[in-house]
Amino acid sequence: MKKIYPDADAALDGLLSDGMLIAAGGFGLCGIPELLIAAIRDAGVKDLTFASNNAGVDDFGLGQLLQTRQVRKMISSYVGENAEFMRQYLSGELELEFAPQGTLAERMRAGGSGIPGFYTKTGVGTKVAEGKEEKVFDGETYILERGIVADLSIVKAWKADETGNLIFRKTARNFNPPAAMAGRICVAEVEEIVPAGTLDPDHIHLPGIYVHRLIKGEHEKRIEQRTIREA
Repeated sequence: MKKIYPDADAALDGLLSDGMLIAAGGFGLCGIPELLIAAIRDAGVKDLTFASNNAGVDDFGLGQLLQTRQVRKMISSYVGENAEFMRQYLSGELELEFAPQGTLAERMRAGGSGIPGFYTKTGVGTKVAEGKEEKVFDGETYILERGIVADLSIVKAWKADETGNLIFRKTARNFNPPAAMAGRICVAEVEEIVPAGTLDPDHIHLPGIYVHRLIKGEHEKRIEQRTIREA
C-alpha cells in the first residue's frame, strides 16, 4: 500500500466530509498535526466534532477551526489557553463534552482496540457521570465510558518509516498514539521518513498497521506559554 503523499491536501483528499468525527493528537501545542489542521481549515468542511485534549490557542492548532466556525462539538479535557473556545462554549455556540484526560486517552485507545466501553471511578459523583451507567465493583462505584471510534485520525509524529511505523517525541506521545488508533483512517504528519527496516522495532511507539497515509513537512513548533526572567 502506498502511504506517502506529497502534502496535507493530497493526504486528506477524499477523506473529509461535513459532520464527521475527527480524533486529533497533541497536548497543548506540543505534537499537534498543524499541517493537517490547516488543510482541513482550507477545505471548508463544517459541523465537525473533534476528540482532542484541548483546542490549541486562538490563532493556531484547532483554534483556527473554531475561528472559522467549522467545529460543532469538542470532546475535550481542557478549555484553557483559548479565549474563543471559552467564549463559544459559554455563549452556547459550541457543544462541549468534558472528558478527564486519562479517560479521554483510554476512550480513544479502547475504540482502536475494538473495546466498546470500560468502567472507571474517575468522574463518579460529578457532572461527568450524569446520564452514564453506574456499576459497583468490590463496594466501589464505577461509571461506564464508551470507546471512541472516529471517522478520521490526524496525528503528528517525529519519525516514520515507509510502512507507517511511528516514533513520537516526549510529550507528543501523550495523545497521539491513542488518537491514531481511534480512527477508521489515520493520516500522520512527520518530520522525517526513513526506509523500511531502518527503525529499531523496540523504539516504535505505534505500528504502521494503524497508519494509512503519511506526509513529511516543516513544522512551526510554537511555544504555548513563553516565560522569561527579568534582564
